[in-house]
Amino acid sequence: MIDFEKSLAELEQLVAQLEKGDLPLEASLTAFERGVTLAQQCQAALKEAEQRVNILVQKNGQIDVQPYNESDTE
Repeated sequence: MIDFEKSLAELEQLVAQLEKGDLPLEASLTAFERGVTLAQQCQAALKEAEQRVNILVQKNGQIDVQPYNESDTE
C-alpha cells in the first residue's frame, strides 16, 4: 500500500519543477513519467478509500451509498 500523502507531496514537487520550465528535456520526460505513475497510485488509493467508506456506510446489511452533496455541509 502506498503512502498517499507522501506520493501526493512528491507529485506536487514534480509539477512545480515542470511548471518552472528550467529542466532539460530528458529530465522533464523522466519527471513527467514519474508524475503519471504517482497520479495513478494516488487515484488507486483514493478509489480504495472510497470503497472502504462505502462498506462502512451500511443500513440493514445493505450498502446505502449516497452521493456527496456540498450543500449538506453548509
